[in-house]
Amino acid sequence: MRKKLISVVVPIYNEEDGVREFLDEQLLPVMKNLKYNLELVLVDDGSNDKTLEKIKKCKIIKAVDSNVISFSRNFGKEVALTAGLKEARGDAVVMIDADGQHPAEMISEMVQKWEEGAEVVTAVRTANTTKHKIGSSMYYGVMKMFGGGKAVPGAMDFRLLDRVVVDEFNKFTEHNRMTRGLIDWLGFRQVYIKVKTKDRMHGKPTYNFKKLMQLAGDSMASASRTPLVVFGYIGAFIMVTSFIFGLFILIQQYIMGDPMGLDWSGAVAMSVFIAFLVGLVLVSQAMTALYISQIHMEAKGRPLFVVDAKKSFKRKVQK
Repeated sequence: MRKKLISVVVPIYNEEDGVREFLDEQLLPVMKNLKYNLELVLVDDGSNDKTLEKIKKCKIIKAVDSNVISFSRNFGKEVALTAGLKEARGDAVVMIDADGQHPAEMISEMVQKWEEGAEVVTAVRTANTTKHKIGSSMYYGVMKMFGGGKAVPGAMDFRLLDRVVVDEFNKFTEHNRMTRGLIDWLGFRQVYIKVKTKDRMHGKPTYNFKKLMQLAGDSMASASRTPLVVFGYIGAFIMVTSFIFGLFILIQQYIMGDPMGLDWSGAVAMSVFIAFLVGLVLVSQAMTALYISQIHMEAKGRPLFVVDAKKSFKRKVQK
């Protein structure tokens, strides 16, 4: 039988101080212990320091089949992961960051879960600083409300994907993307393992709170139409409330002759009418948004369904 191939995809951006330590001291020993054919795919995301020069001097480049992709400029981590997954040839593909926060030794457990039948193995963070906890909680809170799918708190891009998942992922065409969200959308047999992350080896994190919230916004726009119609619900509430209030003023003030002595002024009636019109405009906007969302979904060109080739089969009955 053919020996299986494990690919490891590493997006890298401005990691000159720690890239050799990560690749040679953390990742290389783990990969050598795997009883598989090995492939390393490094994606230099337009680093403007000496990261690429340091990569060329790493021992792992000579020890493992390597594919180094260097972008012309910084396109972002999501694009770097996409490029790495497109180039990876493995029966299973592991994605891991180069800053040392993802524990490389967990790759062995991921591979074991894969051999047991899992098609997606996702690392879930169990330890955070207070700052990261707040940012992560807000991010996953937003995704649960508006993301249009499940969002497991603490789930990271540190994942193993079966070949069938990688092939389906490579069919996606949208530009604003969140890798973990698209993988979750695909489905397949997914298991989670708890991981205690480490401190960053060198430098400052490139993924700050602002970028995390921007990623959440892109994810919402990509995965759900809820943000488009939420103001429609608000508008409907304003419209119904102002209509009931306006009807009450009309009956109480003008039909019944103000028996309660409220003495509503014309300005109040005008305010209620304006509020009704505002609600009507928001509802109309939501209706327009529904049509826009349909255009949005069609323009992305996602497949109508995803077939699990491992489960599917054909059987001919002999006559």
